[in-house]
Amino acid sequence: MRIHSDELYTLGNKALFKLPKTAFFCSRDYPPAIERLTFLWAMEQRYRGHCVLSGFHSRLEQAVLRYLLQGEWQPVIYALGRGIQPGTRFEYEADIAAGRLLFVTPFEPGVHVVTQDTADIRNLLIADLADQFFVPYLAPGGNLDRLLRTDAVGAKPILTLDLPENQPLLARGARLYRPGGVLGHASRPAQP
Repeated sequence: MRIHSDELYTLGNKALFKLPKTAFFCSRDYPPAIERLTFLWAMEQRYRGHCVLSGFHSRLEQAVLRYLLQGEWQPVIYALGRGIQPGTRFEYEADIAAGRLLFVTPFEPGVHVVTQDTADIRNLLIADLADQFFVPYLAPGGNLDRLLRTDAVGAKPILTLDLPENQPLLARGARLYRPGGVLGHASRPAQP
């Protein structure tokens, strides 16, 4: 699925398409233990100003979106599994005006409900637009597992967390995410 940005409905800063993009996906039901490391990853993205692309559908994805949008300059591309509704501009007015948010969808405004089919199409769009992926948790055999096996993902880099459930993903070539010292918390020499 190769979609050109001029074939999509958008609201916000289209220049965000030109940035390197990390797709953020997490299975809906996840172990609570992943939240801390996922928010460390989000802090790192915000600190570095990396563009995060997601459907922000799962509970954890929504929490990360709220966190990212608190930053002064955090580029975010929000892919919808429905059309862009009239109230969207009002709800996210400040972020759109600041140029740090772009809504994107292949669906006309008349599509009001997210279905399994529209969610699958949205996820393929995200995979197509992404340069790399961060997947803190993958439920084996779920929708996300199937997505990561598609041609849209191909050989794009995937980062994940060190969990037994993620072993199949690691076996397919994903790398472990390890928080860096970018937040000023790098190890320092002990003071005498």
